[in-house]
Amino acid sequence: MPNVPSDSTPPSNGRKPIFDAVRRILGRGFRQAEVDTIDDAFDNSAETCHDTGLETRADGPANFSPLDSVSGVSGVSGVPLIRRDKRSENGAPMAIGAEGIALIKRFEGCARLRRDGLIEAYPDPGTGGDPWTIGWGATGADDQSAQELGHKQKARIGPGTVWTQAQCDARLASDLVRYARDVARAIGKTPTTQAQFDALVSFHYNTGAIARATLTKRHNARDYAAAAAEFARWNKAGGKVLKGLVRRRAEEAKLYVSK
Repeated sequence: MPNVPSDSTPPSNGRKPIFDAVRRILGRGFRQAEVDTIDDAFDNSAETCHDTGLETRADGPANFSPLDSVSGVSGVSGVPLIRRDKRSENGAPMAIGAEGIALIKRFEGCARLRRDGLIEAYPDPGTGGDPWTIGWGATGADDQSAQELGHKQKARIGPGTVWTQAQCDARLASDLVRYARDVARAIGKTPTTQAQFDALVSFHYNTGAIARATLTKRHNARDYAAAAAEFARWNKAGGKVLKGLVRRRAEEAKLYVSK
C-alpha cells in the first residue's frame, strides 16, 4: 500500500507569516477556498529578499543567478563551502548543487524582515507557536545567536529571536550540509544524478520525510519515473492543498528528471 503523505507538510516559509496573520484575524483555520485566494494573491505579487540580490515570486522562478548569495556556494568566512562535485566512492552526489540551492531559496523565502534590516522569527501558522521559524526556514536550535554571544548552550528559535542576513545565510549553508547527508544516507549506493540529488534535498528540506517517503523507495528501486510522480503527492498543509506546495513539488520533479 502506498505511503500516504503527511498533512503536516508546512507551506512555503515565505508565506507563513501571511497565513499566520490571516488565521489570527479570522480566529479559526482556513477553508480551501480561502487558501486558494491567498495563494492567488501571492501569484500576482513579487517579493525581494533583502540584501541577497535574489528576486522571488510566489509562482516560482525569477530573474536571478543560481549562484546568487548563498553562503555555502560562494564561500564566506566561517561558513563551509558546499561543493557541487562532492561525490561518494560509487560516484553518487553527497552535496547539493547550485540548482538545488536556488530552488530552495526561491520557495522558502527569507522572512520576516524588520525595518532595521534584521530578520525576526515567526510562529508556525498552524499552531500559532512552535515550531518558530527564522530566515530560510530554520527551526530548532538558535546556534547563530549562541555563536554571536559566545554561549556554549544553545537556546531555541522562538519569540524574540533576531538574526542578520549573514546569520540566516550561514544557517542555511550548515542546514543544507545536514539535509544532504540525510539524503545521501537514505539513497545509499543507488545511481543518482546531481539533479536528482538536488531535488531530493529540496524535498527533504521542506518535508523532513526522505527516510520514510515512498518517493525514496521508488528511487532506490531505480524506478525513476515512478519516483518523479511521487513528488506531487506531498502538496498539503493542515489538510489543505496549497498551490505553493503544488508548484514546489512540480519544480522538484522537473529538476529530478532533468539532465
